Amino acid sequence: TMIEKGLQIYKDENCDFLVALGGGSPIDSMKAIGSLVVNGGSISDYMGKVIDVKMPPMAAIPTTAGTGSEVTAFSVITDTSRNYKLTVFSYELLPKYALLDPEMIMSVPPMVAASCGIDALIHAWEAYTSLGASPFSDAMAEKAMELIGGNIRRFVANRKDEEAACAMMSGSMFAGIAFAWARLGDVHAMSHPVSAFFGVQHGVANSILLPVIVEYNALADHGRYEKIYNYISEEKEPVKDFKPEMLVAEIKKLNASLGIPKTLSEVGVTEDKIPQMAVDAMKSGNIAANPRQTTLKDVEMLYRKAL
Repeated sequence: TMIEKGLQIYKDENCDFLVALGGGSPIDSMKAIGSLVVNGGSISDYMGKVIDVKMPPMAAIPTTAGTGSEVTAFSVITDTSRNYKLTVFSYELLPKYALLDPEMIMSVPPMVAASCGIDALIHAWEAYTSLGASPFSDAMAEKAMELIGGNIRRFVANRKDEEAACAMMSGSMFAGIAFAWARLGDVHAMSHPVSAFFGVQHGVANSILLPVIVEYNALADHGRYEKIYNYISEEKEPVKDFKPEMLVAEIKKLNASLGIPKTLSEVGVTEDKIPQMAVDAMKSGNIAANPRQTTLKDVEMLYRKAL
């Protein structure tokens, strides 16, 4: 009910603890609710502001290997009144406890496993190529890509594979830490409007946009594409004579093997909303972290290419 009403609640001095069990949305909602418990008002009031009031301690128990929200200082909430996904940031939004139990993700449907898994991979990928990358975030991103790239096919094929489930859960967490410190890029900036306008599941929107953005960003690559390729490729040996287009082809192949739709039009996106989606995408701080400079016209072009 609080989510449907835009998370408008009153201060409650008696709130001692908050717990969220679920995917990224319930955990993000818990963070938003926690901020309103101590601040009051509507969550949209805090977009672009820093929440610095101590919040009730939070515990996050993820049931998907995807968002990494259990280890980030972000809360992403959809404002349905204007078809806009807003992001609230504060270190006070970091959960005090995160419980990672592989059994929690071993009963998810294959498409949830696939789309959430690719979303986690993209968190690590974009953090790794971000202009805000550092040796610390690189270490987290590399381990995440190693774990997810080596196990996502196994996990989607058999969610009861405990070893693969453990790897996906850990990889998602490492990816969350990576992007929490390095930010993301054009994929996430552009996927949020797709979800806000058309209700496309976040991981699916990201997965469809990824090959298009990877091809666009290739001009800015300085050796990281080859490393990413080696993490996600099924080949046992490092690739020889690598070219960036090989990475584009590999991610298309991975998407297809996991049942991800190829185009935005397949999931209901229509061209008439592209101008407004592009405007909203440009409001994201992730555009500034993307390795290749991106303008409004670039975003419109990329959306049309992904249709």
